[in-house]
Parts: sequence; C-alpha cells; structure tokens
Amino acid sequence: MYSLPDGFFQRIIYILQHFGGSLLRGAGLTLLVAFVGTVIGCIIGFICGVAKTIPIEKNDTVFKKIMLRIVWIIIDVYVEVFRGTPMMVQAMFIYYGSLLVLGIDMPMMFAAFFIVSINTGAYMAETVRGGILSIDEGQTESAKAIGMTHGQTMFNIILPQALRNIMPQIGNNLIINIKDTCVLSCISVVELFFASKSIAGTYFTYFETFTVTMVIYLIMTVFFSKLLRFIENRMDGPENYDLATTDTLAHTSGMYNYPDKKEHKK
Repeated sequence: MYSLPDGFFQRIIYILQHFGGSLLRGAGLTLLVAFVGTVIGCIIGFICGVAKTIPIEKNDTVFKKIMLRIVWIIIDVYVEVFRGTPMMVQAMFIYYGSLLVLGIDMPMMFAAFFIVSINTGAYMAETVRGGILSIDEGQTESAKAIGMTHGQTMFNIILPQALRNIMPQIGNNLIINIKDTCVLSCISVVELFFASKSIAGTYFTYFETFTVTMVIYLIMTVFFSKLLRFIENRMDGPENYDLATTDTLAHTSGMYNYPDKKEHKK
C-alpha cells in the first residue's frame, strides 16, 4: 500500500506518477472501442439508410415489394429498440444474455465493439436516411433520365453529397462514443472509467482520480472535435473556384477573381 501525500494537487501528481500508465492504457482502449464502433456503426447506418430509401415502383414484382416492406419493418424495430434503450442496459442484455440464452461465451472486447457498433448504427440509420432525403430529387430524376440504375445513382451522385451533409453527425457520434464507452465498465471492459474507478476505490481518492479522468476525457473530445472540423472544412473545398487558364481574356471578361489584397498580405 502506497502512502498518499496530503494536499489535492500533491495527490494528483502522485496518481499520475504511479498510475498514469494504467490511465493511458484505459484511454487508449476507450479510443479504440469508440473509433471502431463508430466506423462499423456508420457502415450499418449507411446500409440501413440506403435500404430505407429504396423506392417501390409500379413495375416491381410482388416478391420485391413484400421483401422491401419486411426489411423496412426489421430496420424500424432495430432503430427503435436501440435508440429507445440505454447502452448500459444493452451491454448487460447482450453480454450476459448471449451466454444464458444462446450459449455463446462472447469475448469481452468483441462484446464491446459489437455493442457500440449496433448502438451507433441505430442512430446513423436515421441520420443517413435524412441525409439522402435532403438531396434534391431533381438529381435522382436526372440520373434516371440518362439510364442510371438506383444503385448507380445512390453511390455515384446521392451518397457523396449526403456524406458531407451528415459529416457533423458522424463526428458527434464519435465524441458521444468516446464518453459513453464508460458504460462498458458494467461488463468489466478495462477502459478509462473502469481503470479510474479501480484506482479511486483502492485509495479512496475519488475526487483527485476523477479530476484527472475528466481532464483526459476533455483532451480526447476537444482534439477529435477540432480534427473533425478540419476534415469538414477540407471537404468543403475553396470558397472560390477560379478559371484555370492563362488566357488574358479571362482577366477582362469577369471570369477571373483577383485575390483580396488583405488576404494576400497575410
């Protein structure tokens, strides 16, 4: 048993010196689960969102119409269940229920990835559907007019634009997952919160330990918020698209934008 120093800041320094490695490993696992869960969840969301926007046309067979409606019902149930229940309850239900009901001894890390992924997928399904519907219908009609199939229209025209529209929500889900992975401590996943709780419970330094933990969470979320904002700005491209030409007539025809003198000085 270590001898704890007196004073708030002295104890924080002591915790960092002796348990900083454990906290960093927990933070690393938190980021891993959040990132993988967000990526897989986005894939699930895109599949569900695209499936929900497949149109039923008059010329479709009865089998296709029935199958589409069944798929829509399954997606609706999935979205409502996982958006309408807490992730902690889902973690307990899936991790312990899979062994009790199905006889599947789910590895802890697989359970962590699986739970975060399907939870994120439920939220992303509606986000993707809304992003697709936000694109003007005229683009879909134009694509069909030149003979493109629904799949070609979706993947070549609609989804690239929808991706930019829903990019803020993807980033928001990543930030939420970084914070919400702490609920996985209920199935003993040794992420940042679990590591912090173990340290605080051993030495009864709850205030000091979770002060450090709060700062670590804040650093992670702020960093990824700034990174995602940078990615969004890169996706937007430049504000002005000048004509790429050496023709001097472009300078006199109004087709060339001269850079702002103030910006040029900077």
